[in-house]
Amino acid sequence: MNARADIDLVLPCYNPPSDWEERVATHFHEVERLFSPVRFHLFIVSDGSRRGYEPETIDRLRQLIPNVCVVDYKPNRGKGYALSRAFALAGAKGYRHAITLDADGQHYPDEIPRFVKVMEEHPGALIVGSRSLEQENMPRENTFANRFSNFWFTLQTFERLPDTQTGYRLYPLYRMQKMRFFTNRYETELEILVRLAWKGIPVIPLPIKVFYAPAGERVTHFRKGRDFLRISLLNTVLTMTALAYGYPSILLHKWFKRS
Repeated sequence: MNARADIDLVLPCYNPPSDWEERVATHFHEVERLFSPVRFHLFIVSDGSRRGYEPETIDRLRQLIPNVCVVDYKPNRGKGYALSRAFALAGAKGYRHAITLDADGQHYPDEIPRFVKVMEEHPGALIVGSRSLEQENMPRENTFANRFSNFWFTLQTFERLPDTQTGYRLYPLYRMQKMRFFTNRYETELEILVRLAWKGIPVIPLPIKVFYAPAGERVTHFRKGRDFLRISLLNTVLTMTALAYGYPSILLHKWFKRS
């Protein structure tokens, strides 16, 4: 099977702007052009958005993007829940890989060929987009949270990653079939990183470019106090779990590879 033919694109979104569908369609068709004649499937997960996806909206999306699957539910359950819904649906349809992009426009779709190239060079790996922490207009709190998270990831897995908070990733779905996430919001992406590293799945960083709108134009749903507390609590649990399960699992996988 052509590795490029079994990849789906996942866009979790919450309260997107009114012209969002047109912009998504433009980006999606650009991806298809880059990979022609291979066709992709797009999964849009509306995570409790105020502007729901009524039948007429879905019909308009399907006119713009024939290969689209829309999951719309209420109330808002969190990014982690949206990802788990999309992954389960994609896996049930037979997709082996998923590329996730944030819906706020910061990720460039023309980076996707680079993700696929690394996937072909490292079959079965998790490919993680890595932003520069000196990126123009990048909020200071993002830089602090990223370095904080990077430190704990290294402590929990013995591995180093330059960006553990990025949402631009390529997941090997076929190696995650039995995973059930314990979290359901922003911290889920960190949970996945650590648990896959414990399973001996390579985590490969890939430098990417991103766009951050100026402070007055930026839209974010990250709740600094509550979400940072959730991430801190998760790190506490993961560090304790690493002592009993994570470290022995890492050593066991390394022993099997050497053998």
